[in-house]
Amino acid sequence: MHAYSGDVLTSLLVVDHDLEFADLVRDGLRDRNYAAEAVQSATAALAYLERNPVDIVVAHIHLRDVSGLELVARLRDRQQETLGIVITSQGSLETAVDAIRAGAYDFICKPVTLAVLEVAVERAVAHLALRREVSRLRVAVAAGNPIDTILGGSPEICAVTAMIRRVAESPTTVLVTGESGTGKELVARAIHDLSERRHEPFVAINCGALPPALLESELFGHVRGAFTDARQNRHGLFVQAGNGTLFLDEIGEMPIEMQVKLLRVLQERKVRPIGSDAEVTFGARLVAATNRDLQTAITEQRFREDLYHRINVVPIHVPPLRSRPGDLRILARHFIQQICARSGKPLVTLAEDAMRKLVAYDWPGNVRELQNCIERMLALRESTVLTEQDLPPTIRDYTARPTMTATGRPDELLTLDALERRYIRQVLELTQNNKTDAARILGIDRRSLYRRLQDDSTATTSGGGSSSADN
Repeated sequence: MHAYSGDVLTSLLVVDHDLEFADLVRDGLRDRNYAAEAVQSATAALAYLERNPVDIVVAHIHLRDVSGLELVARLRDRQQETLGIVITSQGSLETAVDAIRAGAYDFICKPVTLAVLEVAVERAVAHLALRREVSRLRVAVAAGNPIDTILGGSPEICAVTAMIRRVAESPTTVLVTGESGTGKELVARAIHDLSERRHEPFVAINCGALPPALLESELFGHVRGAFTDARQNRHGLFVQAGNGTLFLDEIGEMPIEMQVKLLRVLQERKVRPIGSDAEVTFGARLVAATNRDLQTAITEQRFREDLYHRINVVPIHVPPLRSRPGDLRILARHFIQQICARSGKPLVTLAEDAMRKLVAYDWPGNVRELQNCIERMLALRESTVLTEQDLPPTIRDYTARPTMTATGRPDELLTLDALERRYIRQVLELTQNNKTDAARILGIDRRSLYRRLQDDSTATTSGGGSSSADN
């Protein structure tokens, strides 16, 4: 149950002339962690609201002094943030239209069960959170505060943003680490935008996307005639970045021969374009990022230790999404607002059953995977509320991996074959499906690895493998 608006309990006021019904609803909502109160009249409600800000008012349409519709209309004028839910005994279209025109967020018909009311309240809570997030982002955009592009309020993210603020004004080299999709480039951009270099270029390159020769040309530049297609002189990214920031993404994928050249450039603060005898001084700050364990790469002689120490002056680790479920709620609502605004579509809300599934999922692709998931749901949606049924099957049917008990025993015991298959898949995930690296870590040759993968595929197809949670 998500009974929170921001970091505090969502507050509700129940208004119904039937005191027994009002008290029953109030107590039921309190049991579900809402801060609920009850009154019998519109006059009492307005008096209460003068003293207490309330998120949601649940009002019967027929009150003794003023109608519930009139109360909702007054709420709209007096407290822009408060949402009204109208309870009616007549479920006609005319009544619904009147309620919406009066400013009600939703209406429900008697007989009202607590379960039905709870669904309406959950929708209202989600709408409030989304509306407040939109307001916060508008303020951030108006103020030009780049730190607000890194969404979340968890201690882990707060530590990241604090480090960004501390390091932004220095020229120090920064190494941003974290799994794929966690937002490492956002961190690099925030460092740049908070610094005195903000008016200079921010230049980014993926070090693992280019072969060594082309990567060298991109970074250092070349002169005309240096190679077959070099028809004119070209500045490399170190020079193009000026006095701004050069972001080397996935530096852990950089070939060893390029690492040697990069180390020399960083030591001397000069670059030599391919085919040139002259060196060019550069003034850009370097921010590097990787999803690899560079210490392991050093041990395996895939990354130079001297380069590691040169770039790891200030490390910033971006935590995976699965370790901060509270941030996931904020991010999900932000992506809904962002995608709806971009497409010109009306805002939709995310039902609590869908949100619970999103929180339970382990998100190997992190924030990027969450954004893609939300975009898919919005593209295929059939209503203004996204439910569990709108989720991709991989998330809807996800079962968490077994956890360890206090005695150190897993809550689900596996056979040795199943344990081996799971470990192989984890190693493949760690190496991004690089069979050579995986075989080396496992201590077997590639042929043995392929045979085990074939056995795994056969076992899974025949139903003798592990559960879907392992796949």
